[in-house]
Amino acid sequence: MPEAAPPPPPPDLTPAEGETWCVCHTKPRCEKKFEALLRAERFAHYLPLVVSIKHYEKQTKRHTKPLFTGYVFTRVPEDRRARLYQQDLLARVIPVDDQPRLLRQLADVQRILAAGFELNPHPPLKRGDLVKVAGGPLHGLEGRVDDPANPQGIVVSVDVLQQGLLVKIPVIHLRPLKL
Repeated sequence: MPEAAPPPPPPDLTPAEGETWCVCHTKPRCEKKFEALLRAERFAHYLPLVVSIKHYEKQTKRHTKPLFTGYVFTRVPEDRRARLYQQDLLARVIPVDDQPRLLRQLADVQRILAAGFELNPHPPLKRGDLVKVAGGPLHGLEGRVDDPANPQGIVVSVDVLQQGLLVKIPVIHLRPLKL
C-alpha cells in the first residue's frame, strides 16, 4: 500500500504587521476545501492533520483528517477578511484576543504532531464538570467528571439515595455540557 503523502511544512506562526490570527469555524466536512481556498489566496494558515487508519475485512485505508474537526487557523489582513466567505465554506470567524497565547499553543501542537505522538482531542475537564457520553452503548448518559488528572470515568447520581455510580468511561468519549 502506498504511504500517505508527507505533511506540508508547518506554517510560519509569527505575527505580521496589520494582521491577526483568528480561528475559522468551517461548515461540516469543509476544512480541507477551506484550507485550499486559503492557500489559493496566499493567506497564512494552519490546518493540523492526523493520519487515520481504518481496518476493514480485506483492506486497510489510511487518510488524513483534521485534528480539530471544523476549525482552521488563519492570519488575514483586516481589509481582505471578506475573502474568507467567498465559497460558502465558513460558518463564522472567531477572533482571538490573546495572540501570543494562541501562537504558543499552535507551536505546541506542531511539535506534538512532528514528534509522531498518538493523540485525540478532547476538551479540558475539571472534577465536577457536567458531561454527556458521546457514543457507544451509553450514548447520551449524563454525569459528572470524577478526576480528570486520573480519569476513571463519570459519576452518575441517584439523588434520592444520595449516592452515585462511578462508570468507567474513557475521557475521550465525554463532551462537556453547558450549564
